[in-house]
Amino acid sequence: MPYIGKSPVSGGFHKLDSLTASATATYALTLGGAAYYPETANHLIVSLNGVTQAPQDSFTVSGSNLIFDSALTASDTIDYIIALGDVYSVGTPSDGTITAAKLDSAFSATLAKLNTAQSFTAAQRGSTDTDTTNSGNVTLDFDTNQNFVLTLTGNVTLVNPTTEAVGQSGFIVFIQDATGSRTVSLGTDYETAGGSGITLSTTASTTDIVPYIVVASNRILLGAPQLAFA
Repeated sequence: MPYIGKSPVSGGFHKLDSLTASATATYALTLGGAAYYPETANHLIVSLNGVTQAPQDSFTVSGSNLIFDSALTASDTIDYIIALGDVYSVGTPSDGTITAAKLDSAFSATLAKLNTAQSFTAAQRGSTDTDTTNSGNVTLDFDTNQNFVLTLTGNVTLVNPTTEAVGQSGFIVFIQDATGSRTVSLGTDYETAGGSGITLSTTASTTDIVPYIVVASNRILLGAPQLAFA
């Protein structure tokens, strides 16, 4: 399709198909033979009889039609019509052209700032807490982590957290230490099928996995434990 000057890398600055004036005010705009739809008259440069016309005053657009403020005659000449870009035309940046300097301070190219700008928590990125010493009251930080690998060095009570997010899901791994027989009790926010709680393997150094999903504030549903991985 024809352009005035160098073909732009991005956007669409078009010289529309030629029009022949006649005894009418309305002319169908085309580009390469196909109907062309400018967003407004302000997107067009129209030259009539060697004079650039004022958009909205000398002409308007309706759909793909150019409408002059009064009918032309066969003695008039529509010199050219330039479309100043297609609405929402978006070019593809070349490889390596988007750098940190091109992004403002609220949207840095670093992962940490991207996470901040988009409100991505570590848990949403799938972070895992690996804790090799757990005994007594343990509060899981769901805002910081999605998954948890806990080595039991004593009997544990999972205390009700305050950081869980609705829809968050993951797994909790319980590893018995070299002594074994460690138990896990649950705070009221942790729910199990039938309210039966969870029963883990007791053999020393065994590994169990418990899936979870947060369905509401203060409601963390635990799935059936997968026991004694070996």
